[in-house]
Amino acid sequence: MANRGEPSTRHYDEKLQQILKTSAKIFAEKGFHRTSVRDIARATSMSLAGLYYYFRTKEELLFLIQEQCFLTLVQRWEKAVKPETDVRSRIRIFAENHLGFFLHNMYEMKVMAHEDESLTGEFQEKILVLKRSYVKILMDLIEELESQEGGKGLDLRAATFSLFGMMNWIYTWYHPKRDLPLAKFVEQMLRIYFFGVLKGGKVQEPWFTSSSSETGKEAFSLWQNLP
Repeated sequence: MANRGEPSTRHYDEKLQQILKTSAKIFAEKGFHRTSVRDIARATSMSLAGLYYYFRTKEELLFLIQEQCFLTLVQRWEKAVKPETDVRSRIRIFAENHLGFFLHNMYEMKVMAHEDESLTGEFQEKILVLKRSYVKILMDLIEELESQEGGKGLDLRAATFSLFGMMNWIYTWYHPKRDLPLAKFVEQMLRIYFFGVLKGGKVQEPWFTSSSSETGKEAFSLWQNLP
C-alpha cells in the first residue's frame, strides 16, 4: 500500500512546490495584497479548483512559502555546523548559509522582507515561533563570542539585528555579475561587521575563509529540483 501511494504523494509534493515557487515570484513582483489567486492560476496553468486542492486561502499560501524558507534555513544550518567548530567559524557558517540561501532565492527573500506583517492569526503565530527560534541561533552565537572575548556592555538584540539588517536587504542591490561571489561577499560583510570599514580590510583571520565547496545554486535550491 505504501509503495502504491508513494508516486501520488511525490506528485503532490512536487506540484505544491511548483505552486509555492511560482507564487513567491508573483508576490515579490506584485505584492501579496495585489496578487489574486486567479493570477496564480494563470501563471501555473491550473484551475482555481485545482489550486484550492493544495491550499485553502491565499494567506495559507504565503504562510507555506515563509515556513518552507525558515525550515530550509535551519535544516541547512544544522547540517553545515559541527559542535566542535569554534564560535567565530560558526558565525561565518551561519552568515554563509543565510546569505547563500537568499542570494539564490531572491524572490523568496523579498517576500520574507516585504510581507512580514501580512500573516494573521494562527499563521502569524506559527511563523513568529520559527522566526524567534532562528534569530536565537545567531543571538546565542554572538553571546558565546562575547563571553569568550570578555566583552561587556554589548546589547545582544542590537548586535544580532544589526547583522541581520546587513544581510536581509541584499536583494535591493546585489547583482551576481557585478558584485563579489558568495564566499568573498560573506568575508567582506563579516570584516565590516566585526572590525568596521576602516580596519576591516587589514584584519587577517582564518575563520573568514569558507572550506565549503557548496556555494552554487543547486546547493541552495529551495524548491528541490524544479526548473
